[in-house]
Amino acid sequence: MITLKRLNDDEFVLNAVLIEQVQSLPDTTISLINGKKIVVKDEACDVIQKITEYYQQIGLAQVQLKAGEKDE
Repeated sequence: MITLKRLNDDEFVLNAVLIEQVQSLPDTTISLINGKKIVVKDEACDVIQKITEYYQQIGLAQVQLKAGEKDE
């Protein structure tokens, strides 16, 4: 789970495993695997860093790296 801020400064916690895509449009927009979109105040690079740290914490970082190797 990662903690993010909505545009009105309310903090919320999001399950990072549900994130499909992070974009800057110019606000940071997070697309979830269920099609829902969330606009947050956090910079896209900060969101990506939080996702990466979360994946490392729960042991998914190695799975992500191995999946990337198969795509090459």
